[in-house]
Amino acid sequence: MTKAELIAQVSKNAGISPKETETVLNGFRDVVQASVKTGKDISYPGLGKFSRVSRKARTARNPRTGETLKVAATKVPRFVASEGFKRVVRGEAPAPKLAK
Repeated sequence: MTKAELIAQVSKNAGISPKETETVLNGFRDVVQASVKTGKDISYPGLGKFSRVSRKARTARNPRTGETLKVAATKVPRFVASEGFKRVVRGEAPAPKLAK
């Protein structure tokens, strides 16, 4: 699903204009990015948890040449799906009905 398709579907479901929907979705994205960057976790019930994790420095190998490389320590985003979301994906719970 593209961003435009997502905006159109959420707009139909929420009963608001596509422009308002895009503003809300962009605001959600900005809040998640800014919060996770500072180390704050964001939990959204029914969806999951956004957080930041630290990766230690490590040695990697280039699969093409076999050369070993040093990879620096870094921080990366992580998303963990909620149990309710997992049940829907597994087919154990019904998915929400979407507007047509």
